[in-house]
Amino acid sequence: MVPVTDSKTFTPSTALPPFRSSALLTDKYELTMLQAALQDGTAHRDTAFEVFARRLPNERRYGVVAGTARVLRAIKDFVFTDEQLATLDFLDETTLEYLRNYRFSGQVDGYREGELYFPHSPIVTVRGSFAECVILETVVLSILNADSAVASAAARMVTAAGDRPIIEMGSRRTHEYAAVSATRAAYLAGFTSTSNLEAAKRYGIPAAGTAAHSWTLLHVHEDGSPNEEAAFRAQVDTLGVDTTLLVDTYDITRGVDTAIAVAGKELGGVRIDSGDLGVLAHQVRDQLDSLGAYNTRIVVSSDLDEFAIAGLAGSPVDAFGVGTSVVTGSGAPTAGMVYKLVEADGIPVAKRSRNKKSRGGAKKALRACRSTGTAVEEIVYPFRRDTPDTGTLTPYQLTVPLIRDGEIVDGLPTLDQSRDYLKGQLVTLPWEGLALSKDEPVIHTRFVGFDQ
Repeated sequence: MVPVTDSKTFTPSTALPPFRSSALLTDKYELTMLQAALQDGTAHRDTAFEVFARRLPNERRYGVVAGTARVLRAIKDFVFTDEQLATLDFLDETTLEYLRNYRFSGQVDGYREGELYFPHSPIVTVRGSFAECVILETVVLSILNADSAVASAAARMVTAAGDRPIIEMGSRRTHEYAAVSATRAAYLAGFTSTSNLEAAKRYGIPAAGTAAHSWTLLHVHEDGSPNEEAAFRAQVDTLGVDTTLLVDTYDITRGVDTAIAVAGKELGGVRIDSGDLGVLAHQVRDQLDSLGAYNTRIVVSSDLDEFAIAGLAGSPVDAFGVGTSVVTGSGAPTAGMVYKLVEADGIPVAKRSRNKKSRGGAKKALRACRSTGTAVEEIVYPFRRDTPDTGTLTPYQLTVPLIRDGEIVDGLPTLDQSRDYLKGQLVTLPWEGLALSKDEPVIHTRFVGFDQ
């Protein structure tokens, strides 16, 4: 297959990156609560905290769990340095000493990365003393909310695109390091490559890219008139005829003619980054075919989201480039996950505030499926209870061990394994669950074994 852009795949490092403390990726009130708990004797009570979402963002029918591996690493790296402790002058010496020796030693269970979630799914359960669990809230939610939002949006785009690849190219629309984690989440959801080289290096994601409009604009004749041919020729001479040429800097029809004149009928692809993409794709396809460039692919970009991609379903587009809508809140609204205390010394506790109610007790979950593999419902039950009977439906356990006694469980899936897993999970949804215009969760959660 001819590549849609010039691409390279990096081999990710098998070693963990250098230690970088995650301990100040927190909110002040978590540490002031810790101080009060140490003073009143509640700091060492056995507790369970749960991450869940009360609802899905607008127009979502399912969510995608992403960032799990990053959360586990952040928990391991939640270690206070002397330099960090020196900045916490609002804490007393007892609390500072506790933080100086802090290492999470509890248990974490939850949905594996790439799993689907729905309202009130117990996505992650953190168990340990109140002191060691409460101060993890912000960093856990920061990662899960951001990564899951991107992955959920990206999964919808992948569904809309069908078997046509999507290139992630949103680095310039978000924070420089948020771009790296967003790329990872988009790749998990099925994007095929990225323009971001840090993400490519760190996670082994295929990197892709050719040239921007500035490259074409750079090339001019001595009289100052555009020299699109020179730009295309230099790109082809450098990158080969498999490259993708950006043809809409000036006139698209003329750009396509020039591209084929320079590269020949075996040109890898052309990219359109402006205008009515559906109309232009048909025009460019007809033009390419008339020039004998039957295998030259058409790549489109320009503020695409899942709705725009779905609208191009009948167009001769071979690949998409997506940026803003997958890395920012406009296209990937926050997952709205919260981190709530649900158990203290084995006693279920629950918030009763209007519109913010929670259900007490540590929980596990399973998904009940028909014999065909289609998911029917999600069943949530007490953590220490046996798996409930699902009758004729086949139960699939969602809650798995992630950290035991402070150590990350061996053998957790790699990014590529989680990517393949999510692809399979999307197939388990009833067909209507992939609709873009609905806002009702396609799978409902049922609680079994709890006091009402």
